[in-house]
Amino acid sequence: MSQPIRFYHRNAIQEVSDAATTRTVLQYLREDARCTGTKEGCAEGDCGACTVVIGEPDGQGGVAFKAVNSCVQFLPTLDGRALFTVEDLRQPDGTLHPVQRALVDCHGSQCGFCTPGFAMSMFALYEKHGHATTGCAGACEKSKPSRQEISDALTGNLCRCTGYRPIIDAAEQMFDHAPLAPVNVPALARSLDSIRRTDTFHYEHAGRRFDAPRTVEALAALKDSNPDVRILSGSTDVGLWVTKQLRDLGDIAYVGQIDALKRLETTGEWIEIGAGVSLERAYAELVKTYPELEETQLRFASLPIRNAGTLGGNVANGSPIGDSMPGLIALNAHVVLQSVNGTREMPLEDLYIAYQKKDMAANEFVAAIRVPTRAGQHAKRQFRAYKLSKRFDSDISAVYAAFSFIADGEFIREPRLAYGGMAATPKRAAHAEAILADAQWHEATVQAAMIALSKDYQPLTDMRASSDYRLDTAKSLLYRFWLETRPNDPLDKSKLDVRAIELVEAK
Repeated sequence: MSQPIRFYHRNAIQEVSDAATTRTVLQYLREDARCTGTKEGCAEGDCGACTVVIGEPDGQGGVAFKAVNSCVQFLPTLDGRALFTVEDLRQPDGTLHPVQRALVDCHGSQCGFCTPGFAMSMFALYEKHGHATTGCAGACEKSKPSRQEISDALTGNLCRCTGYRPIIDAAEQMFDHAPLAPVNVPALARSLDSIRRTDTFHYEHAGRRFDAPRTVEALAALKDSNPDVRILSGSTDVGLWVTKQLRDLGDIAYVGQIDALKRLETTGEWIEIGAGVSLERAYAELVKTYPELEETQLRFASLPIRNAGTLGGNVANGSPIGDSMPGLIALNAHVVLQSVNGTREMPLEDLYIAYQKKDMAANEFVAAIRVPTRAGQHAKRQFRAYKLSKRFDSDISAVYAAFSFIADGEFIREPRLAYGGMAATPKRAAHAEAILADAQWHEATVQAAMIALSKDYQPLTDMRASSDYRLDTAKSLLYRFWLETRPNDPLDKSKLDVRAIELVEAK
């Protein structure tokens, strides 16, 4: 029997029973709830005009708040959660929230179309650095974010009028206004607890099913009984299949309520990342061990996308331009697949067979990603990751490159070169690796490997970059890696080109 979608919105528990399984939160807000402050700009999670804040139990008796794009989130995923929009900021007596007051005082709005989205991203930041995490009655000066943290929090919001400076000024100034706690967190936690489900949430509309199991075993059974069911996690890609391609997704199995898939733990040799762990949480943990991934974390889409999207979903999607796979492959990460028959594990690069084809049985799903720690790697392993895109923030890569090797004096052991945007799948550079294996790490060696990249890749030309640009920059990034990791190089510079060609011919 179909169950109603239950969630907290506008100071009350809402129940919805007549919405399509792929009706977006934005459509519900504007057309059903008549909360038209939330805007539609791009309908693909890029512009941020539709930003809302989702609240869900944090497992410690409180509520965690995160900004997400409502245009790509499906309404049934709200079950058991709280939804906040720009209409929730102003108090019943007309008092403006510090976010709104600061935007007014700093002239942070001109045409106003993007302003509600900015306000909600700022509200999430206010909750994170104010009473929601510190226990203060209002925002605490000691937890005030830096200007860089503010910029990072607003990467998912685009504005064509103000030039961003007054908006960032407002985000700084909102902590200086009289504290205001518009959310009674203990009361909200009790409300969410009252609608918490302990078993699979089952919802049906117009012949389509939406199931949100609570255990991995229930998900495995669901996938086994219906191999064609569409597994949904953060909806940051699948959502576009609906809003842009108008696809019928069929039946949906949502993994966002499975606590076991949100497990994140670093042990002696592995960083264990459940498939339901958000990109933001996953990269925050990875950066602790591999600070070389910090820029990737900040430049991986935007904060609202990282809040909703999952590392497991990115891996399962297997997009040739996905930013996570090359770095994970260079680090020799493994993927864990699960079904009713149990689990199996393989190196991540072996998962991808061809474009959008993976080595997975019909009843299998990605359960976890395992990344070796520094202790699990050789102590002298060098690692770097680089992203090239037209914009610094919130842009898809033209080329993503990740490299690693064990430095044995002047020699290279176990080189791993992985690229995104260069082939139909995330792919290692086998010919270039053969040049590097057990070779001296000299400039002639890297030049030979750069030449060999032409055998490894014949990239496409598209709107992001031409084939020549991709190949040239792929070579340049490998050379940059050499510059950053090179030992003393005694070779005669005048003979480098000849020596490089000799190395290619010898291999």
